[in-house]
Parts: sequence; structure tokens; C-alpha cells
Amino acid sequence: MKVLVVGGGGREHAIAWKLAQSPAVSEVVCQSGNPGMAQVARCAPEPAGGIEAMADWAQAEGIDLTVVGPEVYLALGIVDAFSRRGLKIVGPTRSAAAIESDKAFAKELMARAKIPTASFVVCSSPAEARAAIRRMGAPVVVKAAGLAAGKGVTVAATRDEAFAAVSRVMEERVFGDAGERVVIEEFLEGEEASVLAFVDGERALPMEAAQDHKTAYDGDRGPNTGGMGAYSPAPVVSPRILQEVQEKILKAAVEAMAREGRPYRGILYAGLMITADGPKVIEFNCRFGDPETQALLPRLKSDLLEPLLATVEGGLDRVRLEWDPRPCVTVVLASEGYPGDYETGYPITGVEEAEAMEDVLVFHAGTRREGGRLLTDGGRVLGVTALGRTVGEAIERAYAAADVIQFQGKHFRRDIGRRALQREKF
Repeated sequence: MKVLVVGGGGREHAIAWKLAQSPAVSEVVCQSGNPGMAQVARCAPEPAGGIEAMADWAQAEGIDLTVVGPEVYLALGIVDAFSRRGLKIVGPTRSAAAIESDKAFAKELMARAKIPTASFVVCSSPAEARAAIRRMGAPVVVKAAGLAAGKGVTVAATRDEAFAAVSRVMEERVFGDAGERVVIEEFLEGEEASVLAFVDGERALPMEAAQDHKTAYDGDRGPNTGGMGAYSPAPVVSPRILQEVQEKILKAAVEAMAREGRPYRGILYAGLMITADGPKVIEFNCRFGDPETQALLPRLKSDLLEPLLATVEGGLDRVRLEWDPRPCVTVVLASEGYPGDYETGYPITGVEEAEAMEDVLVFHAGTRREGGRLLTDGGRVLGVTALGRTVGEAIERAYAAADVIQFQGKHFRRDIGRRALQREKF
């Protein structure tokens, strides 16, 4: 079977790496790929002409299954374009991808389906948003309703911070059309976690829990990023809580989407806050998380192809997932200035030495090759990943490997996995 992976980041590198291990996969092709993916797959340039051209290319190439990484392609309708040609593709249709691409729709869906989430108001003007903030008080959460590459959320400690976020999103339009509407949300107390699931339109098969680290700096300070690191399993998600997530959130969401006439297939990501009242949804995403995928897939002992195919063909009830019990930690090495402005083109050294270390993997995110040299080519550059017998050992290995890799302006958090480490000690 020839499998196409769409996208060129760390998440897609991890997916391609895992699929390349499947005995049923004859070739992995990546579009557009990166130097790390080129070690496990054939990289091809993305054809000009958008998703219709991509579908034509996949048909001409004889692609048997396509896996989509970035949410933007799903929001544009890549699944619809491929399906019209009879091509198998993992992911929701454009209308179902609204569970991520339209946060207002997602919140209203949760309200109708009684899925536990923060109280909220959807606002279509800055004045309406500021009035909602005055009513709700601070702390409060301001979210751009559209896609903003994981950076459209502000947790505001004061009303003035919330007003400033509204100005950036709705008036300055820092996220473009994503800021036409905002969601003003109750601030939830608790610990965050992510539970991803394979979905076949009728049922959800959850993966093990993970925890992302969204802010740029240690101690959960600074602006939100696409994710500065992750670990799995997340001990805050106990077996009891996972069962609650499965019944009250994942199953409820899949059933609600079917009732809406938007049957959901593919990967459903539930971003959660584990509160004193139980798990509540912060957001849904319509694809694999980044960097959670880099911490999850090294723990998946099962063949990834089987559940992916089942999301397209049905039969998830017959799929069983087997997990390595060892914890896995991913530390993201970023460019100086990320998530704001940053420069690229700096030489990277030490990757091969890091990969030679015990139970260490390095997933490429923002890299390119030029004249035989590996150079930085993005905000998030590499995801240094390690397994260990304990979370402490996994953290130690990941940071030892991260210290071996060098490039100008390298920036990374030093506290990835600290909550799991604290739980391990007590």
C-alpha cells in the first residue's frame, strides 16, 4: 500500500516514521515533507493549484491512503476533493472540520449536546466582546473563532488584557479573517490534557492521554505557541477520567456531529481541562496534535495503518491499540523570537549525535537542506523525543539530547513534563 502524508512539520514526520514501520505499507510519500521525513519517505513538492491539484496528483501516483496533518487543508475541503475521486483519505469533510475551524460552531455544538465545557459568549463586534468581558469579569479567555495556527487564544488575567486581545484579534486583525468573531469564555481552573481518538463516523477509539505545553516560557509564562513540548501518558487523566472523557465528550461529540448532518471521520482531538468537577472541553481539533503526536506515536506498539484505515472504512470496534507503558517526552527546539518574528537559515549541528543516544528520536519541524547542510527553516525547528522507564528518565534523556543539538538562537523550555514528574515523586 502506498501512503501519502500531507504536511511538512514534526507531527507529519512522526506519522511518516510510524507508517514506514507497517509491513502493509510499501512506500510512504510526503508532500511537501522535510529533511527528517526524507529519511523514511519519498518527499514530493506540493503541486500548484490547491487541493484539487493535490487530489489529481494523488490519483495519478496511485496513492492508496492519504493522511492529512495540518488543519488548514481539512478546513479547505481536501477530504471532499479526494473522496470525489474515490481516494481514501483520513480526516473529516470540510463541514465536519468546522469543529476546529469555527470555534463558535464548536461551542454551540457542545451546548446543544450538553458536552461539559466553559460557559461562553460568541461576539461579532469589538463592542459586543468588551461588553461580554465586563459581564464575565477576569480572568477570562478570548479566542479568535477561526483558525489561527494555535495562537489565537489569550488567557487574560485582567479586563484590560482581555480588551487588548479583542483589539488585536478583531480590529488589528492579526489573525486575518479568523478574527471576524471571537468567543469570550469562562476561565477554567485545573490541569490541561489532550485525548486524541480515531473516529469512524459512529464510534471513537481513544488513544492514551498526553499533555501539551502551549506557552513559550518556563512556568507556563509568555505568549501561546503551537506547542513547546509534550509528554504521554498524562497521569492527571486517570482510567476513571478517561472513561468519562470517552462517554461524555468523545462519544457525545461523534453522535452530535452525526445529528448535525456532519458525520465525523478521522482524528478527533479533545483539548481538556481537568477541573474539580471533572473533565471539560477547552477546544476540539480535527487532526493529530502537534507536538502530542511526537510523544504518542513512539509509545504506540500497534500498527498505525489499521486504525487509520478503519476511520475511512469503518470497523473501529474490531481494532485494539497496544501501548508501550514507558513514558515519552518531546522537547521542542525553537528559533529565537518564536512565536513572534524570527530569522531562519542558521546551521544545525548535533542531530545525528542526539539520534545515536539510547531511546531518543528527533522529529524535524522547521528544517531544510542546502548544499549538504541542515539549516533552520521555521519557528519550531526540531522535536527532541525520548522514552524512559520513568517520566524522570525520559525527561533526562530528552534534555541531554536537546543540549547536544546546536543552532544560533536555539530556544526551548526547561520544564517539559514537570507536572508528571511531580506526580511521580509523590
